[in-house]
Amino acid sequence: MAVELASTARPGPMAPADRVQVTMADLVDGDHGDASTTSEQVCSSLSSAAEKSDHQDWRTPGVVSVGAASFFSDSGHEVATALLPSFVVSVLHSTAGALGVIEGVSDALMGVAKLIGGPLANDPGRRRRLATSGYLGTAVATSAIGLAGGIWQVGLLRATAWMARGVRSPARDSLLSGLASPTAYGKSFGVERAGDNLGAVAGPLLAAWLVGWIGIRPAIWCAAIPGALAAIAITVAAHEARSVPPSERARFGLNLRELHRRGLWRPMLPVVLFECGNMAVTLLILRATQLLHTGGRSLVAATTLALVLYAGHNTAAALGALMSGRWIDHSSPRVAFALGALLYMLAYGTFALGSTLWPVLLGAFVVAGAAIGLSETSESVLVALAAPESLRGSAFGALGGVQALGDIVSSATVGLLYATVSPLAAFSYAGAWMVLSLVSSVWLVTQHSSGAASK
Repeated sequence: MAVELASTARPGPMAPADRVQVTMADLVDGDHGDASTTSEQVCSSLSSAAEKSDHQDWRTPGVVSVGAASFFSDSGHEVATALLPSFVVSVLHSTAGALGVIEGVSDALMGVAKLIGGPLANDPGRRRRLATSGYLGTAVATSAIGLAGGIWQVGLLRATAWMARGVRSPARDSLLSGLASPTAYGKSFGVERAGDNLGAVAGPLLAAWLVGWIGIRPAIWCAAIPGALAAIAITVAAHEARSVPPSERARFGLNLRELHRRGLWRPMLPVVLFECGNMAVTLLILRATQLLHTGGRSLVAATTLALVLYAGHNTAAALGALMSGRWIDHSSPRVAFALGALLYMLAYGTFALGSTLWPVLLGAFVVAGAAIGLSETSESVLVALAAPESLRGSAFGALGGVQALGDIVSSATVGLLYATVSPLAAFSYAGAWMVLSLVSSVWLVTQHSSGAASK
């Protein structure tokens, strides 16, 4: 299967001025079976096209709008997320156990929604509607939590919001793949990931200001404002995507066999291993809080400081996503992904050793943030390059399912080891998965280079 990489005056779906024919098996999979283009030619073509695209503005209204949608949406639901523990325990007088059940069930449903939403997003027209309705549904359900009078209502609304997030994710990523030039996928997906991570910085800060001004319930209602802005931004992107040529409508299905035939699963192996060790960041915050609660520092002071360090994590993730984009476009998403796994190994090692010095912990949070910025951007670019237009929604849905399932399994296992054995055992377990991911990534890169040298 081949894809055309275009260098255009306006990247994306508009008519290209220059085209380079690239065989996808060479680019992503390293399987050279019937490939008509050598690996060296592929890399040379990509590098040449990327250099040409650097002299053109890849920041089209569609790409910028997708990044803005991610920023506003994440800002909105992070307001509710930051206030949810206090709302559940202090306002509704429920328990931390109930909060844990709500979050666990919501995360699981989001993973299922990504798998279902993927095939639905294969159709360009439908993906535009899914993206717009998904962002709007997330905003409405999230802000409505502030109206809840019982814990079951919170659970229902949170699950609804997270399912809307799950359905919209493959549609948004497929939309962005059609709006961006393939030679600028790294920069384009870097903007989207940066917007998401910056929203995770702005949301809690906004929540802290709102709760002191108007209280917990009204602050959660205000999450509708950035959520509505996100819906407007993604609508602009959907309008820009109307010029994408329509593809043949496929029957609904996960299309896993077809994705395998297209060569997606082999390069996905390091991603699966990575996600098995990619624990929830709340466990990093817990570890930092416990380590900082020493030397006369109160629990409140330790918690506050840990949250500040967490803001540093999200800032580093945004910068990592932005800075890695150009590198990915000129190099390879697989190489950038391997670096992300290596950085996570370093961060987990620091948390495992248990330093009580906040500068050391800040360094660990920053390294982990840079790692997630690199890895998430690389994963998206890898799928965008590997999947044909007719299967792009299914491919992003499969990626989302792997990410969600990996997060649930890794967080549950790490949490259990943390509580029953030791933090050292927990972080060593997660780090071992990162080692396996790094080794498999290096192996694929080596196989790719060896295959190129033999031609």
